[in-house]
Amino acid sequence: MQNSRREAEVDEDKEPSGVVFDIQRYSIHDGPGIRTTVFLKGCPLRCAWCQNPESQYKEPEILLNKSNCTGCGQCVAVCPAGANSLSGSSAEVDRQKCLRCGKCVEVCPNEARRLSGKIMSVSEVVKEVLRDRKFYETSGGGVTLSGGEATFQPEFALVILKECKTLGLHTALETCGYTSWVVMERILEYVDLVLYDIKHIDAANHQSGTGVKNDTIIENARRIGSFKPMRVRVPLIPGFNDSEHNVREIAAFVGSLPNTVEMDLLAYNPLGEGKYERMGKERIQHKEVQSDAYIEALRSIVNRELRKSRLHIVRS
Repeated sequence: MQNSRREAEVDEDKEPSGVVFDIQRYSIHDGPGIRTTVFLKGCPLRCAWCQNPESQYKEPEILLNKSNCTGCGQCVAVCPAGANSLSGSSAEVDRQKCLRCGKCVEVCPNEARRLSGKIMSVSEVVKEVLRDRKFYETSGGGVTLSGGEATFQPEFALVILKECKTLGLHTALETCGYTSWVVMERILEYVDLVLYDIKHIDAANHQSGTGVKNDTIIENARRIGSFKPMRVRVPLIPGFNDSEHNVREIAAFVGSLPNTVEMDLLAYNPLGEGKYERMGKERIQHKEVQSDAYIEALRSIVNRELRKSRLHIVRS
């Protein structure tokens, strides 16, 4: 890959910058091969079960793990806005006052505080991505842009993907699809694979769970499915969208798309539930993970529906 050996040549004074809340290396679930997944902050949806609540707002945010706090008071002394205080042996944060500067994170001796969200330039992101280039080349991997919602920072996302394509990397976009087609189409020019979340077919139910209707999401899926490799991924939320009826409807929609699109079912992951308390938000109601047997039953429904839909398409 001699033509992809150069470093990104971007003017540091002119390139876009954005807010990144995580960069996950050696990722094997966000596209083919070994990948680096870059999580951009900010999302237009407000899913009631969100497993990454720190990703919803674009601005950096403080996560406070009170179980690690020993009440040393260093965060109180260093805060320029007077947002920190002590209550007994634990610190508190007035999030209305907080400047999200991260000074308290720097001085905390017990890692009780974490700043979610870091302003990075495109060059900084690409430099991180390139650290594992050898793994991409040997495994058929690459970089995946995720969130939050990657298209929520459209210029930042576009230039990252463009630079990665210039460097010869395989690129994937993980998206909920809730953005204008003008934005999506520009970004897709530099995307090899789309990982597309569909949570519910019914518009009213979708709005009740996510805060938005799904008409834009469904229409963008139809457009993307006509010319880009795409995998539809359904995060199964107990009591919201994991019924046989909804899964069957999503599978029927996927089967109706112009090209063959794969569909994955993702069992509920409760690991993010504890983040709400660390962010000073009301804790979401705990949900039990679906059993392996139930997931397999749903997969059987998906397979039957896709076979039926695709046979229908062939015959037409």
